[in-house]
Amino acid sequence: MDSAAAEIDGSVMEGGGQILRVSAALSCITGNPIKITKIRAGRSTPGLRPQHLSGLQLVSDLCSGSLLGASIGSTDISMTPAKIQSGNRTADTQTAGSVCLLLQIALPCALYADASSQLCLKGGTNAEMAPQIDYTVKVFKPIVEKFGIHFDCDIKMRGYYPKGGGEVMVTVNPVKELQPVTMTERGNITKIHGRAFVAGVLPFKLAKDMSAAAVRTIRKEIKELYINIQPLQEKEKACGNGNGIIIIAESSTGCLFAGSALGKKGVYADKVGIEAAEMLLRNIRHNGCVDEFLQDQLIIFMALAKGTSRIRTGAVTLHTQTAIHIAEKLTQAKFTITKCEDELSSNVTYIIECQGSGITNPHL
Repeated sequence: MDSAAAEIDGSVMEGGGQILRVSAALSCITGNPIKITKIRAGRSTPGLRPQHLSGLQLVSDLCSGSLLGASIGSTDISMTPAKIQSGNRTADTQTAGSVCLLLQIALPCALYADASSQLCLKGGTNAEMAPQIDYTVKVFKPIVEKFGIHFDCDIKMRGYYPKGGGEVMVTVNPVKELQPVTMTERGNITKIHGRAFVAGVLPFKLAKDMSAAAVRTIRKEIKELYINIQPLQEKEKACGNGNGIIIIAESSTGCLFAGSALGKKGVYADKVGIEAAEMLLRNIRHNGCVDEFLQDQLIIFMALAKGTSRIRTGAVTLHTQTAIHIAEKLTQAKFTITKCEDELSSNVTYIIECQGSGITNPHL
């Protein structure tokens, strides 16, 4: 146990909730206390929001830690972790705060418990400024399982902005250690599919319009593939009103990419479909093996794994650079980013390489 707390400046680089999630998870896993100051200092509502607070409480709960300064609006917190315990946990943002972001902070910790953990996560499942639950299940989960992780995610209820009310049950199995991952060859795009949904009082026509507009947009660029985007009316398992779309592309080597968007009051359904389609196209143009959203979510697992991971990406995001900064500060992991010019096309890709810290689970 390192008695001196590692000090983290919460306002550096991306300066958002992600610093909090990566720092708290790594503190929990390494057993080293942390002190985070200037949390979300540059944001319009600085300090902890309900979703950050419930995430921190969940992690502190998982590792029987002591947490100081944890209240809404607080800009300074400190956490001293103890032993990571398996069992049942509930985290409730009581808002439309994202359950996917709760999973981001809790999943790495639960991997280092003594037995499997059940996490009941409540809040928004399809919320702005966060991955949609469909992304977590269809893109994040299959890729992160390459590290040797096994978890199940059961969507009990979908919840939308502003009410929330969604609920997801996650079961996480512990690991002895994480394996490194290599994803450097993308291959060809072989499949494009997705779902366009409406929930609550919104008419089914919106789902069909989003789907049709997305298909039209993708067709302009990718002519040879069958594109299947199901329009869906969410029935029993949805709380509140919402509409949105997620489109997933699969490659011949098992890479996954996504584009998504959520409807907002006064925005035409076509526009929502086009936004998601353009996001997907942008993420498959560069020839990297992960999209811009998965990139930063994999950093913590690369840092924890035993051995060298290598992942080819498009432009490296600020979120990714921030996650690397925190991971190098709190673990022995070492990252390098190498630019790769492709002679045949104008594509620039990067290889993110990590000598992982090889943290092992003391309970197994």
